[in-house]
Amino acid sequence: MPARTVKVASSSGLHARPAAIFSQAASEQPAPVTIETTDGTPVRASSILMLLTLNVGHGDEVTLRAEGEGAEESLTTLADLLETNLDEAFQDQ
Repeated sequence: MPARTVKVASSSGLHARPAAIFSQAASEQPAPVTIETTDGTPVRASSILMLLTLNVGHGDEVTLRAEGEGAEESLTTLADLLETNLDEAFQDQ
């Protein structure tokens, strides 16, 4: 199962708006993706409620895992999002 570990760039971490943007993008991926912290249990990346329970802050490392067709593509897309400050990138939306 492919995996990717990234640091969260959003200034508010994965809370509110960044979590909504990320979960929406995860739900649009061809492969199912999970996300986990170093000390947590993996949760579905497409679930905003589960993302919020992770309590991920700015600079925290998370690991994304995907399985099936399109797994690498899904990981790349979502890792790129997490490495972007979503608080600023989507400010006008």
